[in-house]
Amino acid sequence: EKLRVSEPSNAYDFGQITNAVIANKDKAACADLLTITDPKKLPVLLSNKLEGEILLIFIQSLEHYVTGKDPGLAYQHLFYLSKAERFKVVVALLSKNEKEEVQKLFDLLSEHQSDQYSLEDLESLKKVYEI
Repeated sequence: EKLRVSEPSNAYDFGQITNAVIANKDKAACADLLTITDPKKLPVLLSNKLEGEILLIFIQSLEHYVTGKDPGLAYQHLFYLSKAERFKVVVALLSKNEKEEVQKLFDLLSEHQSDQYSLEDLESLKKVYEI
């Protein structure tokens, strides 16, 4: 049964939805969550709860469900994810395979051009993700 996702109003709600998405490994529901969530709110909604598992399912959901439809939105989420608490720690702890997953998303974003980002923007964001 597909998870039903509604826009979270606070960090607690966002955490509950994120936990359900991870428990079910439901990338489509995660993509729904990211599609209805304003990217600028991500750092606040994540609070200090960012973990590798969360980052990875966000990356995979953006790669498989969001980038093809709205590369600008995917870029915005990547950008604001990098502003979240614990981001630097989580990125530093990514395995080689997980970093390859992040690289795939960046490759996809460079193939799908958008007026919301330039290739230079992508390159500088890649450095933030240590790619």
